[in-house]
Amino acid sequence: MRRIFLGLLMLATQSLIAQKTLLHCGQLIDVKNGVQLPQMTIVVEGNKVVDIQKGYTNPAADQTVINLKNLTVMPGLIDMHVHLESETGPASYLNGFTYNPADFAFQSVVFAEKTLMSGFTAVRDLGGTNVNIALRNAINKGWIVGPRVYTAGKSLASTGGHADPTNNYRKDLMGDPGPREGVVNSVEDAAKAVRQRYKDGADLIKITATGGVLSMAKDGSGAQFTVEEIKAIVQTANDYGFKVAAHAHGAEGMKRAVLGGVHSIEHGSYMSEEVMDLMKEKGTYLVPTIVAGKSTADSAKKPGYYPDIVKAKALVIGNFIQGTFAKAYKRGVKIAFGTDAGVYAHGKNWLEFQYMNEVGMPVLEAIKCATVNAADLLGDDSIGSIEKGKMADIIAVDGNPEKDVTSMGRVKFVMKGGKVFKQ
Repeated sequence: MRRIFLGLLMLATQSLIAQKTLLHCGQLIDVKNGVQLPQMTIVVEGNKVVDIQKGYTNPAADQTVINLKNLTVMPGLIDMHVHLESETGPASYLNGFTYNPADFAFQSVVFAEKTLMSGFTAVRDLGGTNVNIALRNAINKGWIVGPRVYTAGKSLASTGGHADPTNNYRKDLMGDPGPREGVVNSVEDAAKAVRQRYKDGADLIKITATGGVLSMAKDGSGAQFTVEEIKAIVQTANDYGFKVAAHAHGAEGMKRAVLGGVHSIEHGSYMSEEVMDLMKEKGTYLVPTIVAGKSTADSAKKPGYYPDIVKAKALVIGNFIQGTFAKAYKRGVKIAFGTDAGVYAHGKNWLEFQYMNEVGMPVLEAIKCATVNAADLLGDDSIGSIEKGKMADIIAVDGNPEKDVTSMGRVKFVMKGGKVFKQ
């Protein structure tokens, strides 16, 4: 009797594994070729796409159909610059002293789910504490709901730089953080800091090649690493299979970062034509984060929203990013989609599409930046397009993005790894 039961259980399990889901798509965006295909069927088995067929395929008796005939279907979107641990607000700076790691962890769960439900099935988390590493692990284990997370762990800075964790503390708390805390002041520190990120469980490296807007330091754009330090970071990162992203607002810091071998420049506010041409030569991506620039500039106008030292920078730098993006795009710099979510409210990532489109990038090309290009920058060819053998990360929006970019904010269906999270 026990053998019969086990045999039936195995047959039932095999049947469940073999079951296919058919997605009937009103319009399917072919992101690689930049076209929309009417009346298509995507066949999903397990966590992968196994076929794409013209027309609406009739299901077999054991197959499930999901009706997306009134929607526009595309690959799950990828945001290459988020911060899932936190979110902007007048109390943000105080939270660093009053929140425990568990508080940041619990709120990151909320932000992760909101991000996934907004159609972003993968993100690159570019800096926080090691909470973002634990968040990634919890999502991968199925404990909580969220996108695929590729995390840098703690960003790397120089002493007093944008990601120095004790900037503006009183003297007895300031201390002298080093490579363990992500602070680099020499070639030797650079290697040790990267190796610490590897030990912590990061997926990539993020450096702050210049000053920044929201840090409690007066310099918002000056270079903060030497070329030799950046080269040491990149070389050590390469040893561990890491890519390197570089936060940068000022042109000199960007130039050093590109010469040092980083894979992407984040923000790029004051990017010069010289840097653009150098990025084209080296194949370096720009991740523009326009929505973050606009959001910080707007927030800075609200009394008491930012400390004075931050307000002065936000009012100026935030207004440059969209114009710089337009110039870089027209000059032929490679673009990957990223928003700096957390600097503005999570869940509004789609606004980046609107801001990219406003200055000349066609919507389907912007979607390509958030799928094909983003996956290329990640170095993960299992996502970024709907093709046979790739992960079944699929979303659908209400409307036609080519005619109405705001439809990117009306996500009605989300599937990640073959599992439906929103329908």
